[in-house]
Amino acid sequence: MKIAVLAANGKAGRLIVEEAVKRGEEVTAFTRGENQTVAQHAVRKDIMDLVPADLEGFDVVIDAFGTWAPETLDQHSAVIEHLASVMAGSDARLLVVGGAGSLFMDPEHTVQLIDTPDFPDVFKPLASAQNKALAFLRGVDDVAWTFVSPAADFQADGPRTGDYLLAGEEFTVNDRGESAVSYADYAIAMVDEAQRTGTPQAHVRERISVVGK
Repeated sequence: MKIAVLAANGKAGRLIVEEAVKRGEEVTAFTRGENQTVAQHAVRKDIMDLVPADLEGFDVVIDAFGTWAPETLDQHSAVIEHLASVMAGSDARLLVVGGAGSLFMDPEHTVQLIDTPDFPDVFKPLASAQNKALAFLRGVDDVAWTFVSPAADFQADGPRTGDYLLAGEEFTVNDRGESAVSYADYAIAMVDEAQRTGTPQAHVRERISVVGK
């Protein structure tokens, strides 16, 4: 399988590349600066400069883009909209590193995690930006996208346990009542989803979520 990882130099991107390479997949890292990953191939190019020819031949494209500065949060939607345009009609899947704020708290899907009283104000701008990107994707029917939300506590330096719970649209906790996952375990889940490509188990045009056990 040929996998492209965009924004591969980020913490999530590097671990996703490492996990995919470890499993024997052929990985190309797309980065703005010098490649810092273990990918077998590298392309130095900004996501917003990508054209359809750049992504031809890949089975899966993983968007690991992320930004937290208030003045750049609109880039979450800009990147998703650009990739949807670039990949329109493509056979490749688009897997997106998403956020937890859009997870639903009720079976009727009327209340999101971001709407709850305990959701930290400091994370609301980022969550809103990621929610907007997901809302756009829900209207895209010519790209085989999957939005992969992490648990509420997304731990950059957490351990790789090799185990996780795969959930869907609703906020989920583990047996200890925790909603947490390490970047390393999230990378496992992301590559697992990439490897479902071409099978009935693939979550095409769906949002899924990942919680550490």
